Amino acid sequence: MKKVLLAAVFLAGFSFSFAQESKAKSIDPNEDKDLMTWYHKDFATSKVYGVNTANAYKYLESKGLKPKTVVVGVLDSGVQVDHPGLVKNLWSNPNEVPGNGKDDDGNGYIDDVHGWNFIGGKNGDIDIDNMEVTRVVAKYKPIFEGDDSTKNKANQAKMKDEFEMYMKAKDMFNKKSVEAKQNFQTYSMLNELIPNMVKLLGGKPVTAETIAAIKAPTDQRDAIALDFLGQISQSPEFKGKSAAEFEKKMKEEMKEAIDHFAPAAKQYDLSYDPRKEIVGDNYDDYSEKIYGNNHYEGPDAEHGTHVAGIIAGLPQGKEVQYGVASKVAKIMSVRTVPNGDERDKDVANAIRYAVDNGAKVLNMSFGKPVSPGKNVVWDAFKYAEDKGVLLVKAAGNENEDVAEHLAYPTNFKNVTDEKPFVSNVLVVGASTNKNNALRADFSNYNKKMVNVFAPGEEIYSTVPKNEYKYLQGTSMASPVVAGGAAVLLAYMPDLKPYQIIEALVKSSNPSTADGFGDQSQAGGVIDLKKAAEYAYTNFYKGKPSGTAKPSKSVKKAVKK
Repeated sequence: MKKVLLAAVFLAGFSFSFAQESKAKSIDPNEDKDLMTWYHKDFATSKVYGVNTANAYKYLESKGLKPKTVVVGVLDSGVQVDHPGLVKNLWSNPNEVPGNGKDDDGNGYIDDVHGWNFIGGKNGDIDIDNMEVTRVVAKYKPIFEGDDSTKNKANQAKMKDEFEMYMKAKDMFNKKSVEAKQNFQTYSMLNELIPNMVKLLGGKPVTAETIAAIKAPTDQRDAIALDFLGQISQSPEFKGKSAAEFEKKMKEEMKEAIDHFAPAAKQYDLSYDPRKEIVGDNYDDYSEKIYGNNHYEGPDAEHGTHVAGIIAGLPQGKEVQYGVASKVAKIMSVRTVPNGDERDKDVANAIRYAVDNGAKVLNMSFGKPVSPGKNVVWDAFKYAEDKGVLLVKAAGNENEDVAEHLAYPTNFKNVTDEKPFVSNVLVVGASTNKNNALRADFSNYNKKMVNVFAPGEEIYSTVPKNEYKYLQGTSMASPVVAGGAAVLLAYMPDLKPYQIIEALVKSSNPSTADGFGDQSQAGGVIDLKKAAEYAYTNFYKGKPSGTAKPSKSVKKAVKK
């Protein structure tokens, strides 16, 4: 789930479905201040399912509450810590002396001033890593499908859980590796055809009339380019664009797609393993915790920097973008996710590191279909629960029911379980600013296993090189909720994770359009102001009327 790229989801057999094609825009998205901040809107006044950020602050301040800073751990690809929109809201380790090469606070991590990097080492930082299905197939194929059939059968009988996981991973590996290769070839071909398309347009705008007037080419490449133009001319994203605008946009989209699919050659290579050489840990030793480096950004911090901005970005210069918890949160960067699938050992250690260093909310915008080390991650979930730390997790971007297609790490050990095994995990689906299509078409869903929805499409936020960009995904929805949770905690620091979850679920703005009400526990999109009212009324311990007791439903949910 590391990246959800516009170009990587918009093509299916030359049939387009752009993330931003739902409404034609008279204003350039990069100049549209309203679009840049839409996810903060108040549904009651705008009829857009934003999260009502400003009114939440107003309500909490009207009660005379004074905020305390909340540290939010961003377990991700890395964060540009000197980004102008983030630098004032970065967590700094108060017990560490920057750059002296010593472990001043004695936590085992040298110079961890703004966080830590669990996918780096003395020899650099991991950029591309395998997909988890690749690692599982590479590890277990010799055990279950080796040269000795007798041993194979014995191992299959003795290691039933591992064999079941192997067969699932093998099936996905075979399918996904072929798909990735085909997509890379397709996008590469389309990229090479851009000059042909521009030539066919002959300086005219991209319209159905222009396309219809083009004489049928005799050259095969021109014929393919014309067929492509005929389809793209119907997309609001390109319709009416000048030839020059079309060329610029197409080059941007194709670069994004190629950059996304090019790493697949390594991600699905059974012999590729950068871990030993770069990180240098004993990967199979899950008890090992001291490894990595303090490179907070890493080779590609776009995803993590975008997530951090959604949580705590601050307006700067001409930029109006701001994070949900921009007034109260500090970002701790814990680099955990490569260009590929995160590893369970790193996820568990990242959770423990963030908890031990004072983070009260952790954002986890990642996921994968198999998890060899799920038990060590579940132990870390329980550790965070015992320390009163909320874990906010993206539901995933496969447009699937997560009860049928698990996205690890999960807070349900079995899909048939009535309730999660911990009470501190909040799972988030992605919503849009279109009321008649509120669930983003990529978002996973489930009435029991997804708690809430939050804005996750057309989200404008910080990216490396001091820039800003629109991205989409449950990866973007999760930090909206993590930021909201941080706001509640800042003003009501005694709130427990399960109380925050209940407040956000019970106060969400509901919708029944297109079955949306049955796609999460909340049946709606979070409203931070309403959540603040709910938490204050039911859980806040400081008001004169005394402490309201948790509802019976909450007690039941967390009963051990």
